[in-house]
Amino acid sequence: MKRSAEETMLRPVRIGLTGPIGCGKSTIADWLAEAGGLVIDADQLARVVTAPGQPALGEIERRFGMAVIGSDDALDRQQLGRIVFDDDAALRDLEAIVHPPVRVELMKRVAAAAESGASFVVIEAIKLIEGGYAGECDEVWLVECRPSIQRVRLAERGLEPDEAERRMRAQGTDLVERLSPDATRRISTDGSLEETRGIVLAALASALESAAASAPPD
Repeated sequence: MKRSAEETMLRPVRIGLTGPIGCGKSTIADWLAEAGGLVIDADQLARVVTAPGQPALGEIERRFGMAVIGSDDALDRQQLGRIVFDDDAALRDLEAIVHPPVRVELMKRVAAAAESGASFVVIEAIKLIEGGYAGECDEVWLVECRPSIQRVRLAERGLEPDEAERRMRAQGTDLVERLSPDATRRISTDGSLEETRGIVLAALASALESAAASAPPD
């Protein structure tokens, strides 16, 4: 995204973080937070906008029925996942309900980060590119790993093999290839944690250096 000279001076660098489930986006986001960044997790915002009493939850109930609402009146995310990860049309309907209020909340937090003086902001979202957030970012980092590693990590999260396969299939086996044209950097997490952390911190240094070089002189 091209920025004006005034914007370059006034707002933090925006790094978009995306990639397939189970490839390590959250771990990378944690490292970037430790390095001084303000992390905005779109999945957490989705939980906020679908909390009891929020309009989006009512829309989800009307579309998918009471089966996706738990006894505590909260969204049963597991039950909803069983429905949408096996039905492309249902997944699109869910995204059409959730994405607009998530975007509103996300941009509020981006604006707050600028006001707080943060040097950089990380927007973590599986649907970063498809959801239109990439255009708000200075860089888009595509996090990827081998499918075999992806399956192991999903199992470590407690997902049963068939559930992990459903979620991977819902994203599409060609997800990385589809997203790569929009990526500024591709971050492989196939290596050890130490190796990957080194790659991430080097990428951050490069991103901040590029932003500083493009800033207008004092």
